[in-house]
Amino acid sequence: MNAFDWLVFAVYFGAVVAFAWHQSRKNQGVEGFFLANRRLGWGAIGLSVMATQASAITYIGTTGQAFDDGMEFVQFYLGQPIAMVILCVVFVPFFYRSKVFTAYEYLERRFDAKTRSLTSFLFLVSRGLAAGIVLYAPAIVLSAIMGWDERVTILVMGLITVAYTIMGGITAVIWTDVLQMIVMLAGIAIAIAVLFATLPDGVGVGDVAYIGGIHEMWRSIDLSWDPTNRYTLWSGLIGGLFLALGYFGTDQSQVQRYLTARSLRESRLSLIFNAFVKVPMQIFILAIGVLLYVFYHFERPPLVFNSAEAALVRESPRASDFSALETEHERTHELRREATLDLLAARRAGDDLWGLQGRIAGYDDELEQLRDASKALVSEVRGSSSNDVNYVFPSYLIAYVPAGILGLLIAVIFAAAMSSLDSELTALSSATVIDFYRRYVKPEGTDAHYLLVSRLATFAWGGFAVLFALYAGQLGSLVEAVNEIGSIFYGALLGVFLLAFLMKRATAAGAFYGLIFSMITVLIVSRATEIAWLWYNVVGTAAVLLVGMALRGPEPPESAAAAR
Repeated sequence: MNAFDWLVFAVYFGAVVAFAWHQSRKNQGVEGFFLANRRLGWGAIGLSVMATQASAITYIGTTGQAFDDGMEFVQFYLGQPIAMVILCVVFVPFFYRSKVFTAYEYLERRFDAKTRSLTSFLFLVSRGLAAGIVLYAPAIVLSAIMGWDERVTILVMGLITVAYTIMGGITAVIWTDVLQMIVMLAGIAIAIAVLFATLPDGVGVGDVAYIGGIHEMWRSIDLSWDPTNRYTLWSGLIGGLFLALGYFGTDQSQVQRYLTARSLRESRLSLIFNAFVKVPMQIFILAIGVLLYVFYHFERPPLVFNSAEAALVRESPRASDFSALETEHERTHELRREATLDLLAARRAGDDLWGLQGRIAGYDDELEQLRDASKALVSEVRGSSSNDVNYVFPSYLIAYVPAGILGLLIAVIFAAAMSSLDSELTALSSATVIDFYRRYVKPEGTDAHYLLVSRLATFAWGGFAVLFALYAGQLGSLVEAVNEIGSIFYGALLGVFLLAFLMKRATAAGAFYGLIFSMITVLIVSRATEIAWLWYNVVGTAAVLLVGMALRGPEPPESAAAAR
């Protein structure tokens, strides 16, 4: 980044923080800190809900995912619009009318204190781990751009975000999300435009679509019923539906958003907005990854996208082996580049394409083998596994994006990171203070006291996120890691809330023991089978409902009378 990039970045960052701080001055007490005094409209909430989910992982991890596997990940989102409609009809009215601070507070009213505490505890564990992954994602960008050690970058980003969240509360978070979501949407369009601009002269939209097509990178629907296949139409529509219901319907980081609305109608509209906008947004972000794949048919990609890992190997006793791999990688890439240009020329001339396509496929296999060999070499040198999929997009930004635009796109990634991490921290803090501290430690504290404890809890969870972020780099694709962690927990949480909302005869024992049984079941399934992680949400929900049905209470007297 040059001085102009830094100026663009600084102006954007300063404007967002100043605006958010101005908005946060309207907060009053704990309700203001956690729920913005329940006075926000659907537009701001809807953009905040999107921004909370669209973290830096979305830009870094999803583009890297598409670079490796194409558009198939879009199936993960297909159940989300259906989930939003169900949430508007079933979940939101219960939460909004009960005037709770947290989703889990409602469960004590419906069941008992131990069910509330266990669900809140599971949320704290799952979302605390996810916050660490969210923090690690922008650290990748900073470390790549400035040459900093990732640990230093994580500490710097963590301190800045924690300080900002402690000062502003939920109002600052939501209004920051609004501006950042607008910038993120603009950033998607800019990234796509820049990618097309950096392609060789004469290579147009049709050529990009064709090259991606012959490699099956645009293929987005898999009709297989194989439960071990991670992304299929059915895992997305069924497993993705259950995951979306669990995330948006039971995760405090999302429920907290629509509890800030000034009316039930505004809460519902914020979710309907997401139902229409989220999937198209993800399609465009995945398309960036496919465009990167096509772009690197013409420009030589790094053998290892993580420049720090490449430097580590070059300074090791295995440097000569790595150099030999790089030489072979350069030679094979040049052959593929020439074959790709020949293919496009033959396509325009109407000549036979099968032979050229076969040559390119052979070069693809060779390059993939070289990539695998380089990853194995890096893993051997560093003593731990290597997966550089999260460095694909940052590497492109640094090498090819013009000054000024680079600063803006880096700001987009920071916007995504801030809009998720600050949301996680406010949700973690609210669950800690409301569900545990106020419930068990100091039930009769003053509003000022709870506000102080809320800020201390925010600081503590920020520290936990930093510690876990130091480990997150070993988890592979970040977008998969954060959703896989959530899928361990969301089925159980969703099952308990479905018992609360839909089963009049559900008992506290059924909910509590169903929750425990569900977590054990999902952990066994995740360790003992090859079932894809999206299905964990279905398994977890079914396990809770099974126990809930087995331990249901007697039929209410009025129902029995009606039956007679």
